[in-house]
Amino acid sequence: MTRRRLGAARAVSRPRRHRRPPLRRRLALTASAAVAGVALAVCAGAYAVTVYTLHRQFDLQLTQAATLAVQQHQENGPGVQAGECRYLAAPACAQLVPGSSAEDPHEPYLLPVTDAVREVAGRRRAPYFSTASVAGNPVRVLTTPARKGLAMQVALRSDGVQRAERQAAGLLAAIGGAGVPVAALLGYWVSRSGLAPVTRLTSTAERITATRDAGLRIELPVEPRGSDDEITRLAVTFNTMLDALEESLAAQRRLVADASHELRTPLTALRANAEILLRADQLTPRQRERATGALTRQLREVTTLVNDLIDLARGEEPQQALESVQPVALLEHAVGAARDHWPHVPFVLDTDVSAASALAAAVPSRLTRLFSNLLDNAAKFSPPGGHVEVAAHRSPDGTRVEITIRDHGPGIDTDDLPHVFDRFYRARAARALPGSGLGLAMARQIAHTHHAELTAHQAPGGGALFRLRLPVDTPTSA
Repeated sequence: MTRRRLGAARAVSRPRRHRRPPLRRRLALTASAAVAGVALAVCAGAYAVTVYTLHRQFDLQLTQAATLAVQQHQENGPGVQAGECRYLAAPACAQLVPGSSAEDPHEPYLLPVTDAVREVAGRRRAPYFSTASVAGNPVRVLTTPARKGLAMQVALRSDGVQRAERQAAGLLAAIGGAGVPVAALLGYWVSRSGLAPVTRLTSTAERITATRDAGLRIELPVEPRGSDDEITRLAVTFNTMLDALEESLAAQRRLVADASHELRTPLTALRANAEILLRADQLTPRQRERATGALTRQLREVTTLVNDLIDLARGEEPQQALESVQPVALLEHAVGAARDHWPHVPFVLDTDVSAASALAAAVPSRLTRLFSNLLDNAAKFSPPGGHVEVAAHRSPDGTRVEITIRDHGPGIDTDDLPHVFDRFYRARAARALPGSGLGLAMARQIAHTHHAELTAHQAPGGGALFRLRLPVDTPTSA
């Protein structure tokens, strides 16, 4: 009797083992939390975009009102020009402020006048936006130059924008709050329906997880076609997922290796120059200038590489609004920028009058990018003392402008010539030089978008020659 009671006491005093929640419950909680987090993040992002759009549209409206006020009150003297900011539907209130307080009118101003307003009137500061209060109402104020010696201040009531922000916040908060229980239901449904066929695959999945070998596959039963059950189909899907995962990991490793190889040198140089500039008080003006110049060049290299990777990831040239531009003017601007970026490489520009006056339908920023890529490529392969020849001439029929860029470097081998515009392709002579192999590919892509023809040739006497034939507007006969 005593021994039985002792055993019972021991059984009672034994600590109870903590049981973890079932996997289905944990998966439901995780999925619910993930979906709820995404829903809340989307609501927060939508709120941020809505607020930005409201303020942007309001600032554009204020800018239009300021332009109209400047035109209407060109001949007026300093003082309040319109003061209806008390009413929400009234036009903008405006006032002209001189650069000196000695020229102020006797009547008080409606909007606050600060030193910054005087600086705008004296053309010592750019136009700017600010906030103020008129008759107890919040207003948004734009201060912009008017005629010489005067600044125009224009204000619109902004309580409508604030009300719209509060309404958007309330609506998105309600949507986000409703999304949480929906996320919980979805998480429960996913855990219930998703874990049922996975039970018999646990051992294989655990082995793959333990070894972290994406090359492992689930063995499939040998059965006639059409007799696959849900588990077999799940195994096939899992193997397909592993194939995609293995391919993705391989592509990720290649991308990381390429990106790290291309970014290692400029980032190291950036860090070194930044550390040098941190001790600017210990440097001479010449040393600070050299460090700043090096930092600027390295930032440009990194920016160009990142932009090339972004453009490459898009897969194709984005559709943008075309403008009527002068290609030769953009070329001259690109040559000027190239001279700043490559101070030791002389750039010789030769254009004729007919080419300079030609107009083409193009996206200015993209066409400038094309010229910059070709000029940078020519400068990179120019030997010490060599120069880059840039020429622009109009075709005899007047339908095209032919732009040629030639360097006096090692040129392009016959084997490399068919692949010079391929993405990530780098000739053997270029592998020791900085660059990512994307500049010429992006140039060809931009040329195709503008219905232009870009070709590469071996220049007579050595060097590489790139020829761009860009269609232009033909002159109409009088």
